[in-house]
Amino acid sequence: MAKRVLIVDDAIFMRDMLRDIFTADGFEIAGEAVHGLEAIDKYKELRPDLVTMDIVMPFKSGIEATREIVKSDPTAKVIMCSALGQEALVMEAIESGASDFIVKPFRSEDVLSIVHKVLGN
Repeated sequence: MAKRVLIVDDAIFMRDMLRDIFTADGFEIAGEAVHGLEAIDKYKELRPDLVTMDIVMPFKSGIEATREIVKSDPTAKVIMCSALGQEALVMEAIESGASDFIVKPFRSEDVLSIVHKVLGN
């Protein structure tokens, strides 16, 4: 059965790019969210196998959203997506429960390599 992914990013072009990468590799897109508050609600509703989470978003940051998701489900797999130069935020994200991170701009093979490592397949 296809692994289900929740894509969280406030930029539509990033969501589109990630959706294309995942669908081309056989993943199912469980849903999308545009900010941290929506990410938490969608995670609880959809229970995806994996979440890709932008760090800097309106209403609630990806770090805060990750912290809440992992608190509600310690087995949650969250991969942070950060822009170059956000290393301090990436460390904070890992401390908040993120499984790994992807640095933007990224290549599809880099995304899939990290995703498969996190999912253990």
